[in-house]
Amino acid sequence: MKNACDPDTPMIDVADLRIGLYVYIDSGWMSHPFPLSSFKLQSQEQIAAIRAMGIGRIRYSPEKSDPPASEQTSDVPDQSPILTPEQEERQQRRALLQTQNARLKACEYQYDEAAKAFNALVKHVKVVPDKSRLQARVLVESVVARLSELEESSIRLLSEQVGDRGSMHSVNVLVLSLLLGKASGLSNEDLHELGIGALLHDIGKEELPNRLRWNDEQFTSVERRRYQEHVGHGLETGKTMGLSNAALLCIAQHHEAANGTGFPLNLVGKKISPLASIVALTNQYDGLCNPANPAALLTPHEALSLLFTQRKQRFDDKTMAVFIRMMGVYPPGSVVQLTDGRYAMVVSVNSSRPLKPRLIIHDAQVPKEEALVVDLEKHPDLGVRRSLKPMHLPRPVLDYLSPRKRICYFFEAASATSGGEES
Repeated sequence: MKNACDPDTPMIDVADLRIGLYVYIDSGWMSHPFPLSSFKLQSQEQIAAIRAMGIGRIRYSPEKSDPPASEQTSDVPDQSPILTPEQEERQQRRALLQTQNARLKACEYQYDEAAKAFNALVKHVKVVPDKSRLQARVLVESVVARLSELEESSIRLLSEQVGDRGSMHSVNVLVLSLLLGKASGLSNEDLHELGIGALLHDIGKEELPNRLRWNDEQFTSVERRRYQEHVGHGLETGKTMGLSNAALLCIAQHHEAANGTGFPLNLVGKKISPLASIVALTNQYDGLCNPANPAALLTPHEALSLLFTQRKQRFDDKTMAVFIRMMGVYPPGSVVQLTDGRYAMVVSVNSSRPLKPRLIIHDAQVPKEEALVVDLEKHPDLGVRRSLKPMHLPRPVLDYLSPRKRICYFFEAASATSGGEES
């Protein structure tokens, strides 16, 4: 019997996977949604999740696998029923829905694992700062490695159940910063430093009371000064952890603004490091989408529009332009009305096709749990007419689309999603 790590272990095309095969997942823990890296395939959902990873072939063990069904029932004549066109269509729809759900679960699993890793390093940062630095490095390296594997990526909206309030903002800023950094052409070395700075940009808030950890327009002047002190606290914690100067600058400058209106030093323009400029922008965007006060919540489309029209001077021009192109005109989580009058929610955007996002479209004839993701690129006659606030949706549409009150993102292979939408 071959060892699992033996390079001569046989390979199989993912298109030929079947229930009963014993397979080996060779990618890192951030790259797949399975608790183990080797196991016997038990369901079509597992097969769909592997196919969604964007790999062509996978190792497997013939000895540990069940024999093909044809060998198990070779003496039994084929009794497969002949399906009507309608039955075939329903079967294809179910398979497509399983694939789409598996892709979403893969993203959510990776996000949850990142959140757990972040919570673990924060828990011990005061006692064993060196260990927390190592944990942060391992987490960021895993995410960068996964992102680097993708020739082209899409930003995917996740459900509201992923992560938690304490980790959500830091993981969101990490994901968006790395996506923006890659889109800006940063080297892998710079991406690692950017990732550390983005992940730990708010580490100084651990020194604040819970009620002061989230910026609030209702703060008194004293409370606002206390809140702003988290930058200094974070810088000291980062130094204790032994972070690089590049990562420390992200922590120290993530609230600075190019026009000098930021804090704590009112830095202007080029005095703000390029990596810190990225973190400052993604930090602001996530703060608008996930504010402390629910009444101040903006849709992703509104948040992007506000940054561009009212706060553009706060950010580096090039960084802002790349961010807008990356997020698309209607970022994931935006509620829109299509040119044919139907309502939809954007769930995925590929920056190379920003006007053709992927959406869930309201259809009263289809249960919402069976709604497929529709790729507008495959529908040239269909487009987005306008963005809407969720409160302006008819009640049945609001219940169907269930717009997110918490916006969380992860990334997935654009090449994998291109074949997984309703055509």
